[in-house]
Amino acid sequence: MLESKEGQTVPTVTFRTRQDSDWVDVTSDEIFKGRTVVVFSLPGAFTPTCSSSHVPRYNQLAPVFAEHGVDEIICVSVNDAFVMNEWAADQHADNIRFIPDGNGEFTEGMGMLVDKNELGFGKRSWRYSMLVKDGVVDKMFIEPNKPGDPFEVSDADTMLAYIAPQAQKPLDVTVMSRRGCPFCTKAKNMLNDAGISYEELVLNRDYSDRSLRAVANAQSVPQVFINGEKIGGSEELEAWLKNRA
Repeated sequence: MLESKEGQTVPTVTFRTRQDSDWVDVTSDEIFKGRTVVVFSLPGAFTPTCSSSHVPRYNQLAPVFAEHGVDEIICVSVNDAFVMNEWAADQHADNIRFIPDGNGEFTEGMGMLVDKNELGFGKRSWRYSMLVKDGVVDKMFIEPNKPGDPFEVSDADTMLAYIAPQAQKPLDVTVMSRRGCPFCTKAKNMLNDAGISYEELVLNRDYSDRSLRAVANAQSVPQVFINGEKIGGSEELEAWLKNRA
């Protein structure tokens, strides 16, 4: 049975991290003492749910967490420092610190070390998240103990709802563009001026003409999508921003 450690002190361990070409020991006291830290732990680097959902959303919401008193967001996995560093680089998750728990000492101390032998993983972490204040676990969200790799409660949105229920989340914005397109530049400048971050997909690099027609039902760019809704080109975006103001 996976038990909550709420009200208890996090394990005292030393993490073997790799910075540039040097080994650097980082203690749990350095991470947690006198600080408010969000931790999420997962079965393994480069695994599907971890890479596609768990890490990206925490990275995206990191500025909102910071606005509400969180000093740092930590991702822990029972992987070595080399693997964790490569995964961090691959994820472009600059708002998160990736901590290798190579020997599983921290995970075992949290009571979250489980067998993943059926996958050839050996001992790994169960998926969970927690809010730690000055080294004491304030809140834990532990995934239900059922087969597979459930991902229901340890996500960033659930943690943010606990910390700051009324927090305003960033918009999910994608701009489909092409190189040299003046209307694309106009759309991006409008978003920048409004302080709205976005992901840019570039024609013939990230998508094709066929994808443009299939996704946006259009043949011209830019095509802007906000929270799953197609806004359209630069003129439609300008009107959307005026209505939002």
